Amino acid sequence: MGKAKSLRNRLSNYFQKNLPTRTAQMVRTAQSVEWIQVDNELEALMLEYSLIKQHRPRFNIRLVDDKSYPFLAVTESDEWPRAMVMRGRKKKGTRYFGPFGHAYAIRETLDLLLRTFPIRTCSDNKLGRHEKLGRPCLLFHIEKCAGPCVGEISKEDYDELVRKLVAFLDGETDEVLRELDVRMALASDNYEYELAARIRDQIGSVRKAIEKQQMVGSREDDFDVIGVVGDELESAVQIFFIRRGRVVGRRGFVIDRVEDLDEPELIDRILEGVYSDEPVVGYPKQVLVPTPSSDPELYSAWLGELRGSKVDLRVPLRGGKRALLETVTRNAQESFTRHRLKRATDHNSRARALKELQEHLQLEDAPLRIECYDMSHIQGTDYVGSMVVVEDGLPKKSDYRRFKIKTVEGNNDFAAMAEVLERRLTNYLMDREKPVEERGRFAYPPNLIVVDGGKGQLSASLAVLRQLGLEAEIPIVSLAKQFEEVFIPGQSEPIRIPRQSEALYLLQRIRDESHRFAITYHRQLRGRRMTTSALDGIPGLGPTRTKRLIKEFGGVNAVKKASEADLLSLSWLPDDVATNVHKHLHAP
Repeated sequence: MGKAKSLRNRLSNYFQKNLPTRTAQMVRTAQSVEWIQVDNELEALMLEYSLIKQHRPRFNIRLVDDKSYPFLAVTESDEWPRAMVMRGRKKKGTRYFGPFGHAYAIRETLDLLLRTFPIRTCSDNKLGRHEKLGRPCLLFHIEKCAGPCVGEISKEDYDELVRKLVAFLDGETDEVLRELDVRMALASDNYEYELAARIRDQIGSVRKAIEKQQMVGSREDDFDVIGVVGDELESAVQIFFIRRGRVVGRRGFVIDRVEDLDEPELIDRILEGVYSDEPVVGYPKQVLVPTPSSDPELYSAWLGELRGSKVDLRVPLRGGKRALLETVTRNAQESFTRHRLKRATDHNSRARALKELQEHLQLEDAPLRIECYDMSHIQGTDYVGSMVVVEDGLPKKSDYRRFKIKTVEGNNDFAAMAEVLERRLTNYLMDREKPVEERGRFAYPPNLIVVDGGKGQLSASLAVLRQLGLEAEIPIVSLAKQFEEVFIPGQSEPIRIPRQSEALYLLQRIRDESHRFAITYHRQLRGRRMTTSALDGIPGLGPTRTKRLIKEFGGVNAVKKASEADLLSLSWLPDDVATNVHKHLHAP
């Protein structure tokens, strides 16, 4: 989808030799050609973007915001307007300032401004609740709210506070400072020194808030700066919005370059994507770009029509604006680098880790499914084991399993590990004999088993594999916490995987996850055991009677010391239940 002065020339471009891959794919996919005739290029430009936005065609460039940026919003349509941090879709009747890079920066600025413009920040529900209570919240007492909920300020005065706050956020800071200076001087002349001191503190807060807005130009400057960095597949874009010489917000996104575009055409698409919907801070007088548009006059005219006055589109070559463009471009470069690192983390590093494991551990294939086992207990009590699963380098929590040790007495990690592996692998052997649809939760064999520990745990685990005839089928290693050494069967010396390698990092993550999973289950069992009582399990004695019995005697120990006659004397406790309690507590 696109615009053209000559339809014949535009279409002929798609039927040449050696077309770029994506263009050739588009031509092969296309079945027909449709067009709409308009009066001029400006109308064509506006129609093109509206159609792209409506139909989202596969082969047109796409702009994807890299995050939902926060705005400072003032709900002017409310009876008592509220200031707050907002993200997402814009609402009618709300004035937005930004976007900003971080929500905490807005909150810090708002906290400073509330000392001078104490409008409410509470929710509508909280406002209504305090109106009914007839008393204000803590913000009123620390002078960060004017108290509209209890009538401490008139509607006219409150609206004036809101007007001044909006004007300040619009960049009219000099007027606010002049008014505060006059009020402070007047209070001082009238010997109202406490009031003068409070106004002095307000002036300090306003100046701090002004300092948080970076000054990059003169008071008359009103422009946007666009920085672009990328390659033939993707590009990162950063836009800084400058109003009255100050940076009032920024926006960033990554472009999926589905179309085959040169740099001027890419600038065209960015301008269309950014300015077809009016930015929250409004249209600028000037837009600074790193590369000239393919048709500067057309896009200047389009932006001018949207703004209602002339808009200059140009490339700064020297001076402060050139330096600012370089700063914005550096931000785009950092954004592009983070985007690429994120993609590498998602796929490339995992693939590299599995490949390195295959090489270091001398495996026939890359271990696409890894199972790691760990034990947890306190002096042999509440003995549990854990099994965590990683597939393609990612945790598969639906396959995690936990085991309560049944056959091991006392503290014996080797035997406990052997029991867990035997139970897991025996189930696997049973499941693989069944039809596919009848197989259970242990149906899939691991490509690698990792046990937490040293040579002892490895030997005990290897004995289980031999016993079940799986030694040749399933590789097994152990990971020792000390020095992060990896032991494999048949070698007395451990393997030292390079400390900065993706393989070792993956093993560490698996081991730590199995340790966490085992400890969580152990604590759960221990918590259950410690909350049990000597009175549990007695026929006829439910929770209500147990609670009343303990209250009657003053504790469980007192119930244990009570005679059968004392228990039978309780009128509310049936005789047979009283007898059961005494027998249970005094059984040998």
